[in-house]
This record gives sequence, C-alpha cells and structure tokens, in this order.
Amino acid sequence: MGGSSFRTEDVDEARAEIGDKFYATSIDVLGRERAFAARFDTVRLGALTMGDFSFEADVRLRFGDLGHYHVDAPLSGCLDWRQGERRAATATADEGVFFDPAGKVLLDRWRRDCRLLAVKIDPHELRGHMERLLGRTLPAPPQFAPRIDLSTAAGRGWVRLVQRTVEEAARDDSLLRRQLVAAPLQEALLNGLLLAADHPYRDELERPPPALRPAPVKRAVDAIQERPEHPFSTAELAQIAQVSARWLQEAFRRYVGMSPMAYLRDVRLTRVREELRRGDPAELSVSDAAWRWGFGHTGRFAAQYRARFGEAPSQTLRER
Repeated sequence: MGGSSFRTEDVDEARAEIGDKFYATSIDVLGRERAFAARFDTVRLGALTMGDFSFEADVRLRFGDLGHYHVDAPLSGCLDWRQGERRAATATADEGVFFDPAGKVLLDRWRRDCRLLAVKIDPHELRGHMERLLGRTLPAPPQFAPRIDLSTAAGRGWVRLVQRTVEEAARDDSLLRRQLVAAPLQEALLNGLLLAADHPYRDELERPPPALRPAPVKRAVDAIQERPEHPFSTAELAQIAQVSARWLQEAFRRYVGMSPMAYLRDVRLTRVREELRRGDPAELSVSDAAWRWGFGHTGRFAAQYRARFGEAPSQTLRER
C-alpha cells in the first residue's frame, strides 16, 4: 500500500489518472478565464481507494455506472452532481454525496475553489464488513441515502480520518505500508463511514452488542469455521452442539439470522472467494476451488456465488 501524488496542466493526463485510480471519465473545462491545472493525491487501502482532488478551473466530469459505492466530501467550495434519475443537487463541506454502484454520474460543475475528498468503496467488501458487524447475512446489498451529513460529529470525524490517511500515505516512511497498521485502519474507516452515512442498519450498529450466542450455537459455528469443506448435515451439527436438530435450527435463526445449512453455504462461498482473489488464473480453476470447499454442482455453485457477491466466480479470479 502506498500513496501517489499527481500534478498536471494537461486535461488528457488528468483524465487518464482518474481512469487509472478511480473510473473512466471525460473532462470538460468550463470557461477559459483560467489555465487548466489539476492536483490529485491518492491512496489505496484494501477495499478503499481515497483521493484528495482539486482543479484550478471549473470542470465538468461524466461517468458511467461506477460499479462501486463512492463518497464525495468537499473540504471547501462546492460540487454540482446528479446520478441516474435523481434530482440535481450540490455537495458542500456540510453535505457530501454517497453514490450507488449503478446509475450514470454527472459532476455538472466542479468549481475551482472545491477541494474534494473522494472515496471509492468495494461494494462486496462493504457488505461483508457490515454483515460481520451485524452477525448475519443481509438479504440484499445495503442501500445508502444519497446525501451524507458531514456537519455531525461522526461525519466530521470520518472526513478528518480520510484526510489524515491520504496525507500519511504520501510519506516515504508511512506506517500504512505495514499490514499491522493498514488492516485496522481500513476497518476503522469502514466503521466510521457506516456510522456517518444514512442507511437502514445504522441504528442497529449503534446499539450495544446483543447477548452472546449460546454455547451450543458457538460449538456448531466453530465446527463450520474449522472445516467448512466437510459435508455437514443439520443432524451432525446438532450432535456436535449437543442439542436437538430442531433446537439448533431455531437458535441459528435467532442468533445467526439463518439456518445452519445456509450459514455453512455462506462460509464456503466466502472461502472460495478468498481463494479466487489470491489465485493465479493460469494455475487455479473455478471448479477446483469450488470442489475444494464442498460445492459438488458447479452450475448451482456459480448461481449462488453470483447472488452472494454480484459477479461470476470467473470474474473474481481474473480481477485479482
């Protein structure tokens, strides 16, 4: 992990840099009263790509579907934006914008006095992080309100954390180059975003943690986590948990949010995804990874994988 600093007076170079670090775009310079110049400082931290951006001219940027969640948080000035069929709005230092992965984006006027923090978030990683915090699988990708209040304590604190992260990453001796620091910082940035943004699960995340899972549920969960490739049945898990199968099913739905078999499938899918993301397409096949983690029917596995992660397993393997 390392930061990069980019300066240019060429529009095409600026467009190429945004395409490389974030998304393909077009840039139109609005008015010719000032010469064009751009400054981008960027850093990638796991599921997050963050940037500190400014232009020395008013510009318009056009994007297609982003494919990622994305937050724009002005540090100064303002930015006129629109996504899909939503009504046009303006982002300011007090009110940022939270873009969905789907829906064409138009930054209609990025004013030259606007210094902007931009944060690109992997949608599958964000969903998985939220599920780990909640302790259950979500029925659908989380939906976020398009405006994010940056005047609150949570909003201001999150913006400061993003800004300091980008600044620290630019240092040659940055501690962010060490996984021991980078991993918990990424977690803190995701947690801060989930507390600052408006979504259906925010109140639940802010509540005190629920009661600990009963010991029988923990025994079954531990068995699955230790050997997800094993062909467990509900009866076998109940035997491990030392309870009846009916009791275990009801307890899983209450404390885990799904049945034991659904939890087993979810753990297996996650393990396959982890292997595909690390694997070399020249040496690893999707079917081998699926078989290794207990999926015997490749067609059914592929459908379950796409429903869970929003992409085909072959895409995960190619995009390593």
